[in-house]
Amino acid sequence: MKHREPPKFPCLETEIDRISSLPGHVLDQILSQLSIRDAVRTSALSRKWRYKWAKIPHLVFDNQCVPNPSQDQALIKNKLVNIVDHVLLLHNGPIHKFKLSHRDLLGVSDIDRWILHLSRSSLKEFILEIWKGQRYKVPSSLFSFEHLIHLELFNCLLKPPLTFKGFRNLKSLDLQHITLTQHVFENLILSCPLLERLTLMNFDGFTHLNINAPNLQFFDVGGVYDDVSFENTSHLTLVSIGLYVNVKNDRNVVHGNSSKLLRFFANLPHIQRLEVQSYFLKYLSIGNVPGRLPKPCIDLNYLSIRINFNDIEENSAALCLLRSSPNLQELEMLARPEEQTSMVPIANFWEDDHWNSLFGQLRLVRIVGISGVRSELDFINFMLSNSPVLERMTVKPASSDGGWELLKELLRFRRASVRAEIIYLDP
Repeated sequence: MKHREPPKFPCLETEIDRISSLPGHVLDQILSQLSIRDAVRTSALSRKWRYKWAKIPHLVFDNQCVPNPSQDQALIKNKLVNIVDHVLLLHNGPIHKFKLSHRDLLGVSDIDRWILHLSRSSLKEFILEIWKGQRYKVPSSLFSFEHLIHLELFNCLLKPPLTFKGFRNLKSLDLQHITLTQHVFENLILSCPLLERLTLMNFDGFTHLNINAPNLQFFDVGGVYDDVSFENTSHLTLVSIGLYVNVKNDRNVVHGNSSKLLRFFANLPHIQRLEVQSYFLKYLSIGNVPGRLPKPCIDLNYLSIRINFNDIEENSAALCLLRSSPNLQELEMLARPEEQTSMVPIANFWEDDHWNSLFGQLRLVRIVGISGVRSELDFINFMLSNSPVLERMTVKPASSDGGWELLKELLRFRRASVRAEIIYLDP
């Protein structure tokens, strides 16, 4: 019988590595989809992979870097610091994005040191989220990021050096839970001439929100302020504003024909999407609310309003917006029922203003949080009667009490559109 030799298997070093033979930009894309922890671990695959991770252009350090939540918090912190130090020390390619987001308290000196290191690179995107502790004072080295396109800060204190000339390439700015002065804020916005997207949430240090940004297209804001105004914002098309404005403040008092509503829209000629959230409609209703805006919002196709249907001033402001939006296609009305019970119901407000084909483009209406009071039903009847191309109205009450009676009332309303469908959703 002929002796048979055992089969020979090629060693891993000589075996064809199909992944390693892929183009470099494809490998970079694969590594970029991994957490930085897993990307570094690929160095154990083979000699070819030993230092591939060191050229990853996007560095993200978050909870996935130290995924064991049961460990001691001090141990987790030390591990994260060691990981960031290790990666920055061995990294030998350009860094385009750096994100640091961790739930545990990190050392200020460590973050300062990392930002100083990054200031020597051509960083384009920087995200810093400090979830615990007092506001982190951003070091002056951050303001030397000349190539920055996107900046995102959470729980920070900003005080730029006197030599700061602005982020000349910045297009997107997201600031949340930030402390800074009025002067610093306004200079920061002015010194970003290419700014297109601006998100502001929960500020400390100033009360007047003045926006001067010639290229701004998207604006999302929430917090407590005394006043808000736009200047040189003709390109702004998407606005979501959820301010808790101090309407009792003497600085908000207007006289004569002055109107907060007129002032707000004076520099928004091309707005396409508007969300009036929180209590901002109260602010817009201050002063002499006109029947309609001097210049209609002809580009506005989506409007969302949070409203107290028993507040006649808010209803007047909402009616002005509706009258001034001839091309509106989608409308969302979010009721604040918690306030309506403490006010005397208003009667016949929406019944007095019926015009044929007022909303000639309106196709979708969504009404949420109503309690079935007369003013709410009058508004629904008003919309159904004046929307000749309406396709669907969705109604979702705040509670299930009286739901069947509310539905019967809705079905009795006359509809200007033969295609209009009323959808009732249980709360």
